[in-house]
Amino acid sequence: MSTPPKHPSSNRWSWRSQAFRALVYQVLAVAVIGLLVLFLAHNTATNMRQRGMQSGFGFLLGTAGFDIGESLFTFDPGESYLQAYLVGVTNTLRVAVLGIVLTTILGTLIGVGRFSRNALVRGLCRAYVEAFRNIPVLLQLLMWYLLFSEFLPSMADAWEVGPFFLSKGGLNFPIPVWASGHAWAAGGLLLGVGAAVAWRQHAWRTFAATGVPRSMFWTPLGVFLACGIAGWILGGAPTETNFPIRGDFAIENGGSLTPEFLALLIGLTMYTAAFVAEVVRGGIQAVPQGQAEAASALGLSQGQSMRLVMLPQALRVIIPPITNQYLNLTKNSSLAVAIGYPDVVSIANTSINQTGRAVECIALIMLVYLSTSLATSVLMNWYNARAEIKER
Repeated sequence: MSTPPKHPSSNRWSWRSQAFRALVYQVLAVAVIGLLVLFLAHNTATNMRQRGMQSGFGFLLGTAGFDIGESLFTFDPGESYLQAYLVGVTNTLRVAVLGIVLTTILGTLIGVGRFSRNALVRGLCRAYVEAFRNIPVLLQLLMWYLLFSEFLPSMADAWEVGPFFLSKGGLNFPIPVWASGHAWAAGGLLLGVGAAVAWRQHAWRTFAATGVPRSMFWTPLGVFLACGIAGWILGGAPTETNFPIRGDFAIENGGSLTPEFLALLIGLTMYTAAFVAEVVRGGIQAVPQGQAEAASALGLSQGQSMRLVMLPQALRVIIPPITNQYLNLTKNSSLAVAIGYPDVVSIANTSINQTGRAVECIALIMLVYLSTSLATSVLMNWYNARAEIKER
């Protein structure tokens, strides 16, 4: 009498099951790592107690007692270390976000310029890439800071171009006096983003169905600006502006960007844009040449072929490596401490000198950069999933 065959699920928890063995190994690995982390944490806490060193994050509620030279919002030395860290985080994010935007624009232009039919343009783009990517970023930051701090005129003799002033004190520019109409304008711009994206999708579907190209840049830009202007008008069209004026010893009123911020932003942008340009060039070269020939056969100009045919296909190759460059730019912003820009690393160093909480302060720095890097990765992975080729 033959024995009935065993149900497949009966072997699921058998050691002969490859899936079961893999699960056991993974559980053991996690357990070992967890025990190692607990051992290191316990050993660190024990050594700190033996040396009389305090631990914990309670110091964040204490009075900072130091001033911060640059902040997006008002900071008083009598406020807490936590508030000081928030200033450092916002300063870091300001450089990272603006740097990513400017790097994307500049790097894309240079990468596309490598395919120009003009030999001078091709040569200049190649020279830019080879020069900026082969000089260490720290040296470039120091170079830009030296340029702003040594070779520009004093604030009393600042260069004036219209309502703008440039000097050793940085860049001074006019800013609008805040009113409710500006909130309406911001809302209109947000609405304009959605309208511009909808137009681009409609234009792309029309091009795919009929072969008739439509504006993929100027029309969406016009829609975006029109929505912002409409919101500004609905909000009362406020026009009051705070202009900078030349004082006896300094430039007064208006907004300003410090030399440290400008040096950091320009240095990181110029350096990272060289790598982004190579990523863009490699992505375009990965598109079969037949695609460009087909676009030319359809009567598309070189610019239309690049915008409508080559770049959209190259995005599938460009997005993953360009994400790494965004992450590198964000992490390289920690070099701001070398030129005196008060980012989160600079604030943490000051906190360590005053409180002695080195472990906690370094942990906070790691948490900030880990959070920003993961957020960037999640956003770019989402965009990559939208741009990838969908399998049928």
